[in-house]
Amino acid sequence: MEASDPRSHAGSDGPAAWSGAQVRESFNGIHSILHYTRAAHFLGLWRSERLMIERFLTDPAADVLEAGCGAGRVTLGLWEMGYRSIHAFDFADELVDQARRLAREQGAGSIVFACADATTVGTPELGPAPAGGFGAALFMFNGLMQIPGRRNRRAALGRLHALCRDGATLIFTTHDRDVSGDDGSWWRDEAARWADGRQDLRLTDFGDRRFRDESGEVFIHIPDRQEILSDLSATGWRHGYDAMRGELAKEGPDVTSFSDNCRFWVASRCP
Repeated sequence: MEASDPRSHAGSDGPAAWSGAQVRESFNGIHSILHYTRAAHFLGLWRSERLMIERFLTDPAADVLEAGCGAGRVTLGLWEMGYRSIHAFDFADELVDQARRLAREQGAGSIVFACADATTVGTPELGPAPAGGFGAALFMFNGLMQIPGRRNRRAALGRLHALCRDGATLIFTTHDRDVSGDDGSWWRDEAARWADGRQDLRLTDFGDRRFRDESGEVFIHIPDRQEILSDLSATGWRHGYDAMRGELAKEGPDVTSFSDNCRFWVASRCP
């Protein structure tokens, strides 16, 4: 169901739809800061993330743009793998501060960190971009799916397209509601709620979820595979590969307790 359906919005007396400002506020909260900073210090890259980077980002000299860098877990993992031209940004300024501090501690002070919104990010926030654009972009740990509103998620994909050069590689992850931990009954019930207008009016699109974990209150959109294929095509990216994390590597309990199974996506920038 598209966001334009009137049943997907609150009335004048109802709760407001979940907003990007609320997501930013939750990521700047103390529980979120502690959660992601611990991961940056002690968890590092997952086996599956390292495998995907090694397989699809084969040139350590590439100019890499990382969206939704958080406290720097993936950013510093890239540095440890030998990547030296890295720009990273997140819209939660408290997390960016943590990432900068960790980079300095690890001798990676040349990484360019910025506070920016993925739906509007440009060179003013990032500083001078590489001539011709970035050669690769990453949006890991389901960061793209924590942007409320499909139109906004497409805007973020469009901004990454604008900042990258032709042929650039994009790697990102999402959950997949067709490959969930239950038998699908929850999503069948949710579809019925949306059809009857009984859904949570703070949610914009079918597939949106709100829940609370150790990092605080969390918003995430859980798409199906066809939705992502459509969004890539609509924003100038050519799908190249996708696979569930469980198909790629056996992760340890530190990773599986940090994140549910997710789908990795690889796309290339079309002219």
